[in-house]
Amino acid sequence: MRMLILGGGMMGRAAVYDMVRQDDVEEVIVADVDRAVAEDAARFAGSEKVLPQVLDVTDRDAVLGAMETVDAVLSAVSYRFNLELARLAIEAGVHFCDLGGNNTVVEGELALSRDAEEKGITLIPDCGLAPGMVSLLAMAGMNQLDTTDRVRLRVGGLPVHPEPPLDYTIVFSVHGLINEYIEPCLAIRDGKTVTIDPLTEVEEIEFPEPLGILEAFHTSGGSSTLPTTLLGKVRDLDYKTIRYPGHVAKMKAMLEIGLASEVPVNVGAVSVAPRGILETCLEKNLSGDDDDLVVLRVTIEGTKDGDHAVAVYEMIDYADSKTGLSAMMRGTSFPASIITLMMARGETPAGAIPQELAVDSERFIEEFLKRDMPLTVSLATP
Repeated sequence: MRMLILGGGMMGRAAVYDMVRQDDVEEVIVADVDRAVAEDAARFAGSEKVLPQVLDVTDRDAVLGAMETVDAVLSAVSYRFNLELARLAIEAGVHFCDLGGNNTVVEGELALSRDAEEKGITLIPDCGLAPGMVSLLAMAGMNQLDTTDRVRLRVGGLPVHPEPPLDYTIVFSVHGLINEYIEPCLAIRDGKTVTIDPLTEVEEIEFPEPLGILEAFHTSGGSSTLPTTLLGKVRDLDYKTIRYPGHVAKMKAMLEIGLASEVPVNVGAVSVAPRGILETCLEKNLSGDDDDLVVLRVTIEGTKDGDHAVAVYEMIDYADSKTGLSAMMRGTSFPASIITLMMARGETPAGAIPQELAVDSERFIEEFLKRDMPLTVSLATP
């Protein structure tokens, strides 16, 4: 198989690293608008299977030409390009998935389902960690139970050694981070779809030491299409982001005074959007050298054989010093790589389909565990 990864940044290079280690992958093209980035991603992968290529994803003809030479495409560029890239994938007749990150873009991609089906290809958006893998874990847990009442998705990327004032480090796009903190959150309450404000309903969540007590709060987008898919099938479902205690109160204060606004304000003789300043300051001050970790807990409550039952999927993953892969790179890119490979291998149906409906969750987990990821699964009944 020949694969194409668009974007050679942190997530793109991690996906390249994973794909070249699959026996049935003959070549991986890593394409970036910056030649140095593409070549660095190829060196990082450490394999002759990688072909770095200069490509501007806004160059329609060049992208189409690259897509027509491969079996599947993974987009690891900004979500704002994904809808047009999905259209080009359909035109090229090639499987396509992306890391997602924006609900409106995802809706646009899923609206292309008939065109994708006619071409016999699979198109799956939102294939990272959250949005992404958490949806498949929820489906796997539901498959373990006879009935499901409640699904709770809890995920966070954290620094190993938190430093004040925010006890956080940038582990993915700061623009996407702010979106999660300011956009409405979709959930299911008492069998109905509801919209919840972000940064609300803070709860304590405990993990083994040295992490201990952390906090979790609503953020946007992590559950992707799952609330729509499971409406009428579960009573309650929500997604919350995990941080060190006190983080949400500090972020909320900054946002409430307007620092995430995109409406320009006059500062002396200069007109500037506050959000741009906030994002720049966060990147400058929270992009340290500290290793990261990913914490995940997906809890599915219901019944099995007439008794109350709880299925729990949990992971605490740290940066891998041997490979140079951060925890967020592993947790985000490995799921996307797995799904891209499953599409190329013919394991998914044709159409533009949410991953929880297109991907065999047990098969996915099997592949994920092959990557030595510390995901644990438990099923508890009285």
